[in-house]
Amino acid sequence: MQGTMIWFNLDKGHGFIQTEEDERLYVGLDGFLADHQPERRCKGREVTFERDSSNGEPRAVNVSFVLKGDPRRARLHSARGGHKL
Repeated sequence: MQGTMIWFNLDKGHGFIQTEEDERLYVGLDGFLADHQPERRCKGREVTFERDSSNGEPRAVNVSFVLKGDPRRARLHSARGGHKL
């Protein structure tokens, strides 16, 4: 699934993700993949995740940040007649 980080508090170790279906999912620090740990300013960043309801309440697990391509490279590529990224 995909969504957007609403907020994440590093001191408390949790936050929320807004899903594409307009649902808020809890995410804990342990819900992030090892190489995609949250930063202080991750509000508004796009994420991919899996939904887990094994503890009763739905939450996001295996969360990773979506890496955007370099827009400058996309412009250069499209100027040569290629496809935009």
